[in-house]
Amino acid sequence: MSEIVLKTENLTKDYGDNRGIFNINLQVKRGEVFGFIGTNGSGKTTTIRNLMGFIKPDKGSTSVCGLDSWKSSAETMENVSYVPGEIAFPSLATGTEFLKSQAEYLGVKDFSYMNHIIELLQLDPTAKLKRMSKGMKQKTAIVAALMGEKDILVLDEPTTGLDPLMRDAFLDLVREERDKGHTIFMSSHIFEEIEAVCDRVAMIRDGSIIETVSLYDLRHPKIKEFMVEFANDGELKKYTSHTEFNILKTENGICYINVPTEKLNSFFRELKSYKATNLRETHLSLQKEFMKAYKGGSSNGSK
Repeated sequence: MSEIVLKTENLTKDYGDNRGIFNINLQVKRGEVFGFIGTNGSGKTTTIRNLMGFIKPDKGSTSVCGLDSWKSSAETMENVSYVPGEIAFPSLATGTEFLKSQAEYLGVKDFSYMNHIIELLQLDPTAKLKRMSKGMKQKTAIVAALMGEKDILVLDEPTTGLDPLMRDAFLDLVREERDKGHTIFMSSHIFEEIEAVCDRVAMIRDGSIIETVSLYDLRHPKIKEFMVEFANDGELKKYTSHTEFNILKTENGICYINVPTEKLNSFFRELKSYKATNLRETHLSLQKEFMKAYKGGSSNGSK
């Protein structure tokens, strides 16, 4: 079994009035890109702040590389780079001064990777910190976090303030970090970026995990959904009366069908006996899966 490097067990931080996080169970394996998705206020940042050892849980625990996040926060930070959801810089004049101080703190001697990130994100580090836009501050925080090339990255809404082009550039950076074998925990409310880079995703709603999914399983489901449009209502009725496959619904001459992957050939052979004018597979998406889990109202605390 792959080594677990980030872990929460029954993590609870209760702020009252149903605010906070409740019995959060997560396990992130070494080298994994793990997504954490939910609406604003769902509990993503509170979970991350517990994981980083910034706040003490009311119940349960969090650990980084086997060390308790709260009790051993100094030791755990040696292995972790962190991009916070809210950026607050020290009282330094420019981005260059901040990055220089960060490099000294991290013991960075080779600046080639830092310069690579700056170029990729099109950052002008000489700009005044106080005058930086939200996007520029975000880029500066990303450079500061990634330049240390630590084994674990914890990223809280890292693309906030970035335009679509820079979001793509950032996702390329995540892929580079993954290729180095680094572990990445990334929260977001943007489904597309999580789906683009993550291996697994935990979904949180109102402080509780409602589902954890494998992106591989999402892309390669055991049961596929197809939309079949028939030439007329007679063909549709004949098909629905005789097919062995699960009919989800029919409307306007169109039939939606669930087909197990091992029976795809039988499904296509069967369709040849009917006058079908259109056939299309309905691909699953992370957003659809989230909405299904969200509406389901379940809370399973899955790992």
